[in-house]
Amino acid sequence: MFSRACEYGIRATILIATHSIVGERVSLKDIARKTDSPLAFTGKVLQQLVKGGIVTSVQGVNGGFEIGRKQMEETRLSQIVAAIDGEQIFRACGLGLQECNAKKPCPLHDKFASIRNDLKTMLEGTSILDLSTGLKDGLTFLQR
Repeated sequence: MFSRACEYGIRATILIATHSIVGERVSLKDIARKTDSPLAFTGKVLQQLVKGGIVTSVQGVNGGFEIGRKQMEETRLSQIVAAIDGEQIFRACGLGLQECNAKKPCPLHDKFASIRNDLKTMLEGTSILDLSTGLKDGLTFLQR
């Protein structure tokens, strides 16, 4: 459903938030290792997250990536998806057709519209803090 970059971006953001909750920054190398993501690819994804205002990058000896508590509460999963994959996921055709709408629907149009709407509701209703709390408490995992 999400691109590989978006999957890594969500994982990275959750990991950064988990570290930020306890006042720590996390390095690119640690993010890549702890999310099972290739280092160079992770760097590119993190650049998109910084540009999108999702996470902050701090340079220097004690540098790394972080996200403020208020930012964790306010940032929604939908914002990460939009920063990396764009808004297309909320409008795309279930069969990948270029033009699919209510006037000229594909065979999946009505059923897929419902799924897209449910997905959008879930993504907009889920904060970074919601996702990072389970990881911090050991109830959820980023690696298998």
